[in-house]
Amino acid sequence: MSGKPRLTYLNGRGRMEPIRWLLAAAGVEFEEVYLETKEQYDKLIKDGFLLFQQVPLVEIDGMKMVQTRAIMSYIAGKYNLYGKDLKERALIDMYVEGISDLMQMILMFPFSPPDAKEKNLDSIKERATNRYFPVFEKVLKQHGQDFLVGNKFSWADVQLMEAILAVEEKVPTVLSGFPQLQVFKTKMSNVPTIKKFLQPGSPRKPPPDAHYVETVLKVFKK
Repeated sequence: MSGKPRLTYLNGRGRMEPIRWLLAAAGVEFEEVYLETKEQYDKLIKDGFLLFQQVPLVEIDGMKMVQTRAIMSYIAGKYNLYGKDLKERALIDMYVEGISDLMQMILMFPFSPPDAKEKNLDSIKERATNRYFPVFEKVLKQHGQDFLVGNKFSWADVQLMEAILAVEEKVPTVLSGFPQLQVFKTKMSNVPTIKKFLQPGSPRKPPPDAHYVETVLKVFKK
């Protein structure tokens, strides 16, 4: 095995996508193994690879890491994307957890029953525009800096950029009332590692389609 981190998940966004974003933002190349059958998943559990019988699984620095939050904290700390002190780390944690609440709604959206899709889409739009994006608009306006915490590129910026693009896929005009976030999005798009990740052919995954949903249900069926 090479020295690159190795990511095991499905060939889609899901809970692995923020990990891909963070590694890419740090300029770290990684390998991926895609689960396509329940047998592959069951073998990982049987072989003791999955501490809590769940993916994502990231093999990095000799560890087999599970639990998205733990994986991302480790990557952020390792690659200097986690603030300069405990207070900055606490701010980054608060922002990341807030964004994760919004991303959870987006994560579950493809699995909505057809008759609930419109209602769930309205919920995503309402939460983004009334609860989550106003927080970051205010933070950026108050301190007048390019990045959310300590005027330095961090995990929080990466997670917010991912969320902005994910919501825009569903609600293209969502940033119309957020001028600071529009500027933030432009600046983040030009950070060299992010710019590279947004190019075609990068490890970034497309929005979930019917095939992805079908594969998820097949791999994780009880």
